Amino acid sequence: MKDLESISDVMADIGRRARIASQTLAFASADSKRAALMAAADAVSAHRDEIIAANARDLEFGREKGLSAAMMDRLMLDGSRIESIVEGLRAVAGQDDPVGQVLAEWDRPSGLHISRVRTPLGVIGVIYESRPNVTADAGALCLKSGNAVILRGGSESFHSSQAIYACLVEGLRAAGLPEDAIQLVPTRDRAAVTELLTMTDSVDVIVPRGGKGLVGLVQREARVPVFAHLEGIVHIYLDKAADPQKALDVVLNAKTRRTGICGAAECLLVHEEIAEDLGRSVIEALIDAGVEVHAEGSLAGIDGTTPATETDWGREYLDMVIAARTVPDIDAAIAHIRRYGSNHTDCIVTEDEAAVARFFERLDSAILMHNASTQFADGGEFGMGAEIGIATGKMHARGPVGAEQLTSFKYLVRGNGTVRP
Repeated sequence: MKDLESISDVMADIGRRARIASQTLAFASADSKRAALMAAADAVSAHRDEIIAANARDLEFGREKGLSAAMMDRLMLDGSRIESIVEGLRAVAGQDDPVGQVLAEWDRPSGLHISRVRTPLGVIGVIYESRPNVTADAGALCLKSGNAVILRGGSESFHSSQAIYACLVEGLRAAGLPEDAIQLVPTRDRAAVTELLTMTDSVDVIVPRGGKGLVGLVQREARVPVFAHLEGIVHIYLDKAADPQKALDVVLNAKTRRTGICGAAECLLVHEEIAEDLGRSVIEALIDAGVEVHAEGSLAGIDGTTPATETDWGREYLDMVIAARTVPDIDAAIAHIRRYGSNHTDCIVTEDEAAVARFFERLDSAILMHNASTQFADGGEFGMGAEIGIATGKMHARGPVGAEQLTSFKYLVRGNGTVRP
């Protein structure tokens, strides 16, 4: 695959085989899909040493590329993270099968009985960066929802993704399902991405999972429909009625638990009436935890902060950095989030239910939270077992994209020799 012609041929063949596999997978039994995922989980557990060895090669590649500490954290696999992959596969396996679920049914005066039922989308292309666990998450969710999937992982996670992918294929084989139901693009060459984005004959939807550059590329160049996963420009607003301990716990966890995920807090808004007490305490706690705080307003006078500039607002740091400013009231916080947010996840910390209702009603982010860390913006934490991404658009899927969100529906209409007058 050294030239464009050969990459084009390889991608066309992958697409053709995925389409054929999707036709079988669409009516595969719930038991066979469950068996495939359980066998894949067992394979990941059995091959954890090989996966960690493959990941070590990727980490070395990442160091040579000069990846940031946050990006290296996204890339790294250890025993506990591999166990999380195993648990995620088993969790998806244990979920109810969405395919064939009756969403609604009714009778018509004409004598027709009409039902609307879930059906797979067909073939899904998933393009992602860095995090090798997405290989398992995406493969599992697509399989569960009866879709074939073409996975194109990031160059940084090339070896890790291959090792995890081999376990997914082992699961398919054990359950007697077509091995082409899950395929991994076998090259780092970006020409493969360009091909995947234009394979309208074989791919039904593209799911990009990565930074602004990747998502922007996909949205510009795709001829296949896209489930957009935009930046996680996540805000937390500390209302004047915020509980001090809850505020400290939520902000510190949201910023520092894992800085490189899309649910990490990137901007802190503090009601000006609590800026000198609770606001100061939270900022000082962030600084003590090693966070670089870019502050504006009265918060800028706190020792250890650096002055915020206009470029700090609407920025996804994915690092131990946060922007902070005071606002005069909840409406100013809402206005800031509307201007600079990405409709991903935003949070209010308060004991005032009227403020919560106003925040929830007037913001349109895919996920809105109250008194909870934004790091819960994750399909696994939502009870989906895993997620293929957080969709920030409004068409079809929104928020964590799990197995149900990877289905469409069709109408089944039954009559008894019924004719239309």
